[in-house]
Amino acid sequence: MENARQNVMTFLGRFFRCESLDGDDDIFAAGFVNSLVIVQLIRFLETDFSITVEDDDLEIDNFRTVNRILSFIARKIARPEESSHSPLASAVDAG
Repeated sequence: MENARQNVMTFLGRFFRCESLDGDDDIFAAGFVNSLVIVQLIRFLETDFSITVEDDDLEIDNFRTVNRILSFIARKIARPEESSHSPLASAVDAG
C-alpha cells in the first residue's frame, strides 16, 4: 500500500504542496480540496486503482485524509464485485 500512498500524494501534489502533509491531516478542513479537485481525485482513483466509486461511496469521510483514501482503496479492491459501474465516471466521460 506504500506505492498507493505515493501515487495518491503525487496526485494531490498537482493541486497543493503536500510534502508536510500527514496521513491524518484533513485536506478539506485545511482548504486544500474543492469540488473540482474531488471530482478529479475520484476519477484518478478509478483509473489508477481500477476501482469504481459508486454513489454510496461519495461520503466526505472516505476522502477526508490520505489514510482514509488509502483505506477506501483497500476496501474497494477487496470487494471488486461491488464496483460494477460508476455513475460519476459516466457523467465525467459524457461531459
